[in-house]
Amino acid sequence: MTIQIGQPIPDVEIKTIVDGGIHPRHTAELFTGRKAVLFAVPGAFTPTCSNKHLPGYVQHFQDFRERGIEVMCLAVNDAYVMQAWAQSQQVPSGMLMLADGNGSFTRALGLELDGTAYGMGLRARRFALYVVDGVVEQLHVEAPGEFRVSSAEAMLAAVGD
Repeated sequence: MTIQIGQPIPDVEIKTIVDGGIHPRHTAELFTGRKAVLFAVPGAFTPTCSNKHLPGYVQHFQDFRERGIEVMCLAVNDAYVMQAWAQSQQVPSGMLMLADGNGSFTRALGLELDGTAYGMGLRARRFALYVVDGVVEQLHVEAPGEFRVSSAEAMLAAVGD
């Protein structure tokens, strides 16, 4: 079942990439007591994810921070891949890169994508959530093959000032 507006973020252990280091954290801890945008990509180093999705959040990172909003990127990739991707994309310090290597958090959100037909296995659907104090306030899930509602620009417009 897909997470819904008004529901709390499920509590799952996940690996975070912070300033070049890999750290295990619980998702409930990451979202409690703060405002955050969590955006998910089907895979690190894939074309739309690397050319549009993550770069938009890197470009607008400070715009979110000025609104008091943390930014987190999620992918069903291992922590080392997420670390290399963050370095290659010049992800700013403070943007959390969440490595959901086994897809546990993605499945708990109900936002998984079966990419086996493309040799990709389980992946995250392309989406963005706006979370306030651990509760989903907005949910924007892309239609297959699209990239509109989960972009940094769309989320900035959705959360307002």
